[in-house]
Order: sequence, then C-alpha cells, then structure tokens
Amino acid sequence: MSSRRERRLGLVLEVTVPLVVLVLWGVTSAGSTTYYFPPLTDILTTFRETWLFAQIGSDAVPSVLRMGVGFAIACVLGVSLGLALGLSRRGRIAAEPIVEFLRAIPPPALLPFAILVLGVGNSMKVFIIAFVGLWPVLLNAIDGVTGVDPTLRETARVYGIPARDRVLRVMLPAAAPRIFAGMRTSLSLALILMVISEMVASTNGIGYFVLESQRSFAIPEMWSGIFLLGILGYALNAGFILVERRVLRWHRGAQASALG
Repeated sequence: MSSRRERRLGLVLEVTVPLVVLVLWGVTSAGSTTYYFPPLTDILTTFRETWLFAQIGSDAVPSVLRMGVGFAIACVLGVSLGLALGLSRRGRIAAEPIVEFLRAIPPPALLPFAILVLGVGNSMKVFIIAFVGLWPVLLNAIDGVTGVDPTLRETARVYGIPARDRVLRVMLPAAAPRIFAGMRTSLSLALILMVISEMVASTNGIGYFVLESQRSFAIPEMWSGIFLLGILGYALNAGFILVERRVLRWHRGAQASALG
C-alpha cells in the first residue's frame, strides 16, 4: 500500500509543480513591458499559432527525424562496439586512447569538418548527433559487460552454452541496466546536438526557427520554440523511462527480491 501511495504522490507532484511554476510565471509576467520577456500569455498564444500544425511539418518533424536517426545509430554502434570491447581485454586496451581522444573533442568543433565533408544537409546533422551520442552508450556498455559476475560467465561456459548465446542471452541482459543508463544520457545529448546542428547552415528545424526568430527580433516566436524544445525533451525522457521499465522489469523484480 505504501508503494502505491508513493507512486500517487509522485504523480501528483509531477503534475502540480509544473502547473504552479506556470501560474507563477504567468502572474509575474502579466504586466511585463520588457521587450525580451513578454507575458506568458503572449508566448502561449504564439505557441498555439506557430506549433499547433503550422510549423510542425516544416520544422518540428525534420528535427525529430534527424534526432531519431542519429540516436538510433549511436545506440546500435555503441552497444555493438561495447560488447566487443567489453569481451576483449586487449581490444579495450588498444581502443582506449582512441575512444578517450575522440570523446574529448567538443561537439561544436566538429561542425566545420562535418559541413566540409558532408555538406549542410541532413547527413551532417545526423553525423553530429550520432557521433556525440555514441560515447555514453559505448562506455556504459563496456562497463556493463566487464562488470558481469565472473561466476555467471564461468557457469555459462562450463555448461557449454555457445558463444553467440552467451553474448545475447547472458552478457547482454546482464549489462542492459548500464546500457540503458548510457542511452538515456545519449538521448539528452541528441536533443542538444539537434538544436546546435540546426543553428549552423540550416534551412529548417526547431533550432533554425529559434535562431531566425532571435535574429528577426520575433521574441514571442523565439520563446515558443524554446518552450517546444522543453516539452519535446520532457516527452522523450518520459517515453524512454516507460520503455526502460518495461524492458528491465525482470531487473527491478530481481532487485526487489534481493532486498526482501
């Protein structure tokens, strides 16, 4: 019963606190005469006029598609390389300098290179998103694989389980909690890099819309784009948490059993 009450309380807080913040924002900004900080009612009106069907197809959909493709590439490469390096000590030692060097490069510094090689189209943006999102997934996958209980590894080997099944049915599930933690971090980075990549040499996208609104001093439109990015980030994170809970239900059940 207590856990059910805690879930209800958490849901109430999750809904109530943002509403309270919005009410306070609306009340304090109601009489605002500052050009750069318009009333919340103006921002919400502009949001409705701009993003409810008007700019969805031209800016929001392309942004979400680029981010989705880049994030998917980062996850597939991160998990695949993470499993390979996690299972090979020599491979980890050989790859560590390269991994540490590449992941230390600031993402904006890659934009000139990406534009020069890939142009200013979708390929450049997807590359930037995938490149930056790769490292959290890769490093967490490596840590997850290397952190698997040695007894579990030896048991699978002694029972003669084929190598492919050991990887897919033993190592991957055992490393899954760490992998999902890396994916969640990667998802946040994908949203950030989506905006950054669209602010440079782009012709559409939410980031492009926000920057162009700022340049043309369309301040309510700029704030509406920022508002949309916040909603998008919240929705993506909430959706990812639901998927994670469903996939890792067995892990949470095992933890609950261990804690009694």
